[in-house]
Amino acid sequence: MSPILLFILLLILSFGVVVYFLRPSREETAVQQHLAGIEESRTVGASGIDILREQRSGSAAWVENLIKQFPASAALGRLISQSGQKYQLGPLVIFSLIVTVVGSWVASWMISSVLLSILVGLALGLSPFLYLYTLREIRFRRFETLLPEAVDLMARGLRAGHGVGAVLEMVGQEVEDPVGAEFRSLTEEQNLGLPLREAMLNLLDRVPLDDVRFLATAILLQKETGGNLALILDKTAFVMRERSRLRGQLRIYTAQGRITGWILCFVPFIIFGLISLSNPNYEKALFTEPMGLKMVYGGLLLMGLGILVIRKIIKVRV
Repeated sequence: MSPILLFILLLILSFGVVVYFLRPSREETAVQQHLAGIEESRTVGASGIDILREQRSGSAAWVENLIKQFPASAALGRLISQSGQKYQLGPLVIFSLIVTVVGSWVASWMISSVLLSILVGLALGLSPFLYLYTLREIRFRRFETLLPEAVDLMARGLRAGHGVGAVLEMVGQEVEDPVGAEFRSLTEEQNLGLPLREAMLNLLDRVPLDDVRFLATAILLQKETGGNLALILDKTAFVMRERSRLRGQLRIYTAQGRITGWILCFVPFIIFGLISLSNPNYEKALFTEPMGLKMVYGGLLLMGLGILVIRKIIKVRV
């Protein structure tokens, strides 16, 4: 197992070194972008002007294109954008693969089981995406906290006589990030000529929250059917605050279940590490005896089922 993992590690490292040294410099990238812009301006004709900004793939564009052939690439790209980070998909996936191989190789020296070594490597390789998922959840919570304030600001702006586009721009300038950043992107898309409906749907795609869906529905319905948008936004802000209050109460009521889930996740591994430090040969039978390996696999399986059950119990949709 170790020679195979070492070969794969060297292969991935060689691939990463080649990608790194073959990437264009900043000057070359700037020249290529300038030439591409000139070419686009020359080729615009009767077919119309494409105002949508293309998301660039970074220096290793061919790596990005290769990764985008896989079905999960779109979900990973959304995860990166929703977490508010500027990482490129290609380098992130390559880094995850290197961590997986290195982690499996190191684990194979300490654990005789091939399957457990691969599981350890996979867990380490998925850690960057778990980090992005955590950042996304923190960002979404911050967004939900600031959104009622943004809706109130929009309602006051409408009562003062401003238009919908002006109040959206006002939110981007006055409200803190991440709400301000997302509304600035929405305003930029509108300034480039994108219809309000498409800009709101793009906002909903970047921030797929129920509160944002309520806001987008209210604005688009008022645009199509008419009505007092300021009054609608006031009621929308009230609903958002009530939902936020209810979510806070649910977090209090489910605190014991969440703490139990965290204990179930981490305490067994912490105890295992402490026992390994005090007596390295104590748990050796778990990885050398067939019955010990079965116990480890069964314990991991039951631990995963327990986490899923606890998550199902404490996750209440508001």
